[in-house]
Amino acid sequence: MSVGAIHESPLGRARKRSFWAYSCFTAPSLGFFAMEEPSGMERKVEAQGKKRKNPWLRLLIGAGLIVVLLLVAYQAGFFDLLKGGTLKERVERLDGMFQSLGAWAPAFFILIWVFACALLLPGLPISLVGGLVFGAVWGSMWTIVGANLGASVAFLIGRYAARGMVEGWIERNKALKKIDEGVKQQGWRMLMITRLVPLFPFNVQNYVYGLTNIPFRTYALVTLPTMIPATIAFNFVSGSAREVILSGGQPEALKKTALYFAVAAVFFVLVSLIPGWVKKRFGSVPGSIPEKKT
Repeated sequence: MSVGAIHESPLGRARKRSFWAYSCFTAPSLGFFAMEEPSGMERKVEAQGKKRKNPWLRLLIGAGLIVVLLLVAYQAGFFDLLKGGTLKERVERLDGMFQSLGAWAPAFFILIWVFACALLLPGLPISLVGGLVFGAVWGSMWTIVGANLGASVAFLIGRYAARGMVEGWIERNKALKKIDEGVKQQGWRMLMITRLVPLFPFNVQNYVYGLTNIPFRTYALVTLPTMIPATIAFNFVSGSAREVILSGGQPEALKKTALYFAVAAVFFVLVSLIPGWVKKRFGSVPGSIPEKKT
């Protein structure tokens, strides 16, 4: 039997029909399902598109938070503090605003600290306000609580919620890269050094440390004691100013002011000696990451 006859046989025709059906239906369907999984290039393009969209989303969220904070500040009477008057009148208005909150005044002050850390606002003015409103001792106490809670919140945001944004900061800033390098070499000691020697902005540090391998518990336990010296120094300065401003220079107030200034001076001297101690103990300051000692 010839080859042509085989192809013309019923069996041959059945084979042809089977192959034609597979080609028309099965193969295209397999191709369709294969297209469901994007290629590596497509995934890369999609990821780049998301990155381009995310900054605008973060910008809108940040702008919304700022608007909300401004409205809260307006309702709370913060803008009244910008009105004219003597220094004593302004301090009295500030003091009166917090006094009107009663027992909630410390909680409100702590909340301000948390928002300031989360929004990268400078902390020094808030520390000074603490001393002006609550006095040297309680101002120091509430500042320590608020600043540590705010630092912890920023750390967690940087680690879990805004990791991509913080990674962008580090990529564009060589100084911030040194924090990560220092943590790899020194561990928690790097955190202690950068808290005691303010070479890096406090609120930016909080976010950057969220990307390091420091455990949250270690971060919180090291941050608390290392913030105390500078906190006491600034709050006792503003606390002494409160005594002078509100008392009008009464003798008793001047005695208390002298005491507060003395305490502040001791802690300022202590803070000024810390860089020398760090260099002696670890070999260098954070500008050049020291090698870990064994």
